[in-house]
Amino acid sequence: AGDPRRNAILDEKARWEFPIPYILTDSLDLNAKGVILQAFEMYRLKSCVDFKPYEGESTYISFTKLDGCWSYVGDLKTGQNVSIGDRCDTKAIVEHELLHALGFYHEQSRSDRDDYVQIWWDQIIPGKEHNFNKYEDDFITDLNTPYDYESIMHYRPLSFNKDPDIPTITTTIPAFNNIIGQRLDFSALDLERLNRMYECSASLTLLDQCAFEQINICGMIQYDEDDADWVQTLSSTDVKDHTLGGQCRDAGYYMKFDTANKDKGHSALLESRILYPKRNQQCLEFFYRMSGDPGDQLIIWVRRDDGSGNVRKVSKVYTFTGDGDESWKIAHVTLNVEEKFRYFFQGIVGSNKTSGGIFVDDITLTETLCPNAVWRIQNFTNLLKSVPHGERVQSSRFYHSEGYAYGINVYPNGRKNSSEDFVGITFHLFTGENDAVLEWPAENRQVTVSVMDQNPDTTLQMSNSRSFTTDADSRWSKPSSFEQWDESCFCYRGPEFGWGTFISHDQLRRRDFLKNDDLIITVNFDGENLL
Repeated sequence: AGDPRRNAILDEKARWEFPIPYILTDSLDLNAKGVILQAFEMYRLKSCVDFKPYEGESTYISFTKLDGCWSYVGDLKTGQNVSIGDRCDTKAIVEHELLHALGFYHEQSRSDRDDYVQIWWDQIIPGKEHNFNKYEDDFITDLNTPYDYESIMHYRPLSFNKDPDIPTITTTIPAFNNIIGQRLDFSALDLERLNRMYECSASLTLLDQCAFEQINICGMIQYDEDDADWVQTLSSTDVKDHTLGGQCRDAGYYMKFDTANKDKGHSALLESRILYPKRNQQCLEFFYRMSGDPGDQLIIWVRRDDGSGNVRKVSKVYTFTGDGDESWKIAHVTLNVEEKFRYFFQGIVGSNKTSGGIFVDDITLTETLCPNAVWRIQNFTNLLKSVPHGERVQSSRFYHSEGYAYGINVYPNGRKNSSEDFVGITFHLFTGENDAVLEWPAENRQVTVSVMDQNPDTTLQMSNSRSFTTDADSRWSKPSSFEQWDESCFCYRGPEFGWGTFISHDQLRRRDFLKNDDLIITVNFDGENLL
């Protein structure tokens, strides 16, 4: 939207100062409010762009439900609307519209676009041709970056088309016809341009991350008074690292505490550098594996400022115990620290044995909430081959922070009446131990399901996330009222609700969605801060 003669990218006066004031108007659907807040968090994680509630400023963004999804380009200095209309309420679409507001046009508007795509003008709906305008390089700038087929700002092949089967835009390299128009998340070049335009030197909410590929192991330190050291170890045929999966020669490191031939209780500590949080909530994510006999322990500790400026006040946070499964597992540990601190890993030998070890890789520490539930589905490629169309794989029972019990169904080859080339995912309630005291129906809660891109750099992950908000529909009533018994939990389950085409098989294979052949699904079930 707006005057097409203006160019916010070249006009520095049209750039925003942070934090950007915002208003969530009452016209918005409840789910739209939730995904707007999710998009804010992605900007904070991957750039220096920040937002704050409106407090009378002269310039601001007002999110409202109008006709369609659109935004003005750049800061108009007078306050401006961003429309999140029907079917616009996804995190990726909000990210797209906010990039317009921040000063970016569509990727196919670049002056050099004819080298990369072809516009089929005769297939465009009359009156919509302006959406395919090309602008010269004295009008917009590409910020010295190459054309990006993967940009979240690129149109899909069938955008504004007359015929549902005939594209309006195709790529010069045919393989990219299935790439353009992705609505997963920012591409690497989207972020490079955003951070270059606004001179971002660091993320607002990323505190630490490490894949242990460099010899300095990200500034982590060994403890002098323990029994052994963690050792930076190169991937091998016996133990593959998680970052690269053992696919690269002379690369792919992890940290190992060797537990073989050591007495029970033998211990090794690996400690982070001092970190300075801005919030009082953090999520520590990492991958770990334990080999040898069950019983070894991996303990997460925090060392806080003791009030005198010294970081030495210690508290235990969480303990993982080996269970005989020697594959890489994902872990999320909530830290609630307000002052400067270190986190550290303690490995403890559970029993004397001739072989074994504790391994850690791909650490990420963000100032965000951890997911409410995580489901790792192993050997997913085999499920794609063996599970019939319309058949599902069921999760165990998870509990929401308020006490509601729920589960996830995955349809590897799509739900009935959906394409077999997609994975379907649904959500449902279970009966649980708290049902007698909970409010029913469980309305006005936002469910967000994400299939995780396991790129070790969290800023480059392009996970696929979808959200919906529960309402007063009977499907969110007490599950026991439906009398659908589930033998897996010896409990009742409610009706399922979700997406028949959550993610395509092609997308699954394109990025790191199936690293080590694991599909990782995270779930958030939130009721706070939406109403």
